[in-house]
Amino acid sequence: MGKISEKSKEAKKRYDAKTYDIISFRVKKGKKDCIKDFILRTGESQNAFINRAIDECIEKWEKEHR
Repeated sequence: MGKISEKSKEAKKRYDAKTYDIISFRVKKGKKDCIKDFILRTGESQNAFINRAIDECIEKWEKEHR
């Protein structure tokens, strides 16, 4: 696999900035490793896992509060 050009990196950066919001959060020491270990077992990326967990939580809350 070849190197990615600076032009491609900049284009991806612009696309990401236009398309995505970034959310960062903190967890207690040691919890990060537990989360990573669990995610490895699911076969998902960290981002996919977090987005799915959020979507499921919102969906559950909406069903309970209708």
